[in-house]
Order: sequence, then C-alpha cells, then structure tokens
Amino acid sequence: MSQDNVTRETIAKQISIEFGIAYTTVYKKIDKILEIWSNEMIDSDLSINNIGSFKIKKKNERIGRNPKTKEKHIIKSRKVIGFKKSIKLVL
Repeated sequence: MSQDNVTRETIAKQISIEFGIAYTTVYKKIDKILEIWSNEMIDSDLSINNIGSFKIKKKNERIGRNPKTKEKHIIKSRKVIGFKKSIKLVL
C-alpha cells in the first residue's frame, strides 16, 4: 500500500487478500470502525494506543487572498481534525 491517499477500498482489498475474507465483509467492518471513531470525536478527543491522538481544532475566520488575481475574500471559521502521532509509531 504505497500510495499517497489510502482509501477504504484499498485497505479492504489488501485485508481481503491477506486474510482470505470477503471484500464486502471487510469493507463493512472498516466502515463501522470509521463510524465509531467519528461518533467518538463528536464528544471528545480520540486516542488510539501506539498510533496517536486526534483532536478537533477550531480555525477562526480570516482574510484569504487568491495568489493569481490578488483578490481578497473571507475564509469562514471551521473545525479541522489534528493528528499527533505516538512516539511508538514508526513511519
């Protein structure tokens, strides 16, 4: 899995091949795991041992600029997910 973007499909395909489990079963399980993680992050931060922690951060409204036209516009405030890897995670 040496790709820039890893998708559910690529993970499900790899697990399906490696463990001999049906692709649809693996895909549904991955989908359920991501749903549980998403719901957990609504209430609090999410920490996964030996992988890292996920936090929801609030970005304030700010003025942005189009680099080509130099036109200014307002970027609305939003929430983003921040990730801090565990020291045990080797990349």
